[in-house]
Amino acid sequence: MKILVTGGAGFIGSHTVVELDKAGFEPVIIDNLYNSNLGVLDGIKQITGKDFPFYEMDCNDSEKVRELFAKEKFDGVIHFAAYKAVGESVEKPLNYYENNLISLMVLLRAMTEFNVPNFVFSSSCTVYGQPDAIPVTEQTPRKPANSPYGNTKAIGEDIIRDYIYAKPGVKAISLRYFNPIGAHESALIGELPNGVPSNLVPYITQTAAGLRKSLTVFGSDYDTPDGTCIRDFIHVVDLAKAHVKALELLESESGPDYYDVFNVGTGEGYTVLQLINTFEQVNGVKLNYSIGPRREGDVEKIYAQSDKVNNVMKWRAEKTMAEALRDAWKWQLKITAQ
Repeated sequence: MKILVTGGAGFIGSHTVVELDKAGFEPVIIDNLYNSNLGVLDGIKQITGKDFPFYEMDCNDSEKVRELFAKEKFDGVIHFAAYKAVGESVEKPLNYYENNLISLMVLLRAMTEFNVPNFVFSSSCTVYGQPDAIPVTEQTPRKPANSPYGNTKAIGEDIIRDYIYAKPGVKAISLRYFNPIGAHESALIGELPNGVPSNLVPYITQTAAGLRKSLTVFGSDYDTPDGTCIRDFIHVVDLAKAHVKALELLESESGPDYYDVFNVGTGEGYTVLQLINTFEQVNGVKLNYSIGPRREGDVEKIYAQSDKVNNVMKWRAEKTMAEALRDAWKWQLKITAQ
């Protein structure tokens, strides 16, 4: 099966390309390199021994997307390409709505036109907002998102659901994943943000490597054991494997209008300070950090109930937070030495 991976040079996308290849799929990568770079393709090649087709393009460009679909004859699409920084989305909401939603609609139209049946959407636990109870299940009511980024994921899910039921022949799964961290164990691919990282772990590793003066922990007065936010941190390789399982489930579903959502997390919540302490312990590195005020858009605490994905998709997180932080640091040391 030939699978289009949008944002395939990005953090989660690149790891998913590797896992697709291991599972016998044929990935084709498109990426506009907005928050990634071409060096990632070299890492993928070193891991897999293969050069996968790569197209530098924007998913918002409907004509180029149609030309690509006509050329490659895909069997499925995994859609990662999106702006993803919570804080930036608060500052630039229109950029997020325009980029994240138009690209989704362009892809869905192309799938129908070229008879591509399987779609996996990169959603997020941000669709739950600040839940009333944790862990969250797929039946936990969605709440107004705490950021425009989160709202684009909720609206994206609604677009997909409505489109699937209106256009028999396309099947879809939305994966609501939690906080991906880590890197490939080979240290050949990992998280490589352009500019100042918006995610916690690359900021931690860059601070530990001396590239950043210090890390600010946003808020210490939340209703949590140590006052810092609680998150469900999942190893990126485990998350990549969940996308493979989602494709396999779609292939097994014969119904023309199948759509479902799955939480993809470890089922355990850790505070930001617990994450920092674990990073210091497993890597033998002391981190320079300070406590700052709360950041607009942040949810206080959230982690997954993962029974559904365990039982229906036959997927389970295998790697620990400590392993993820060890892999992330190994990756940072490699790129810092280059």
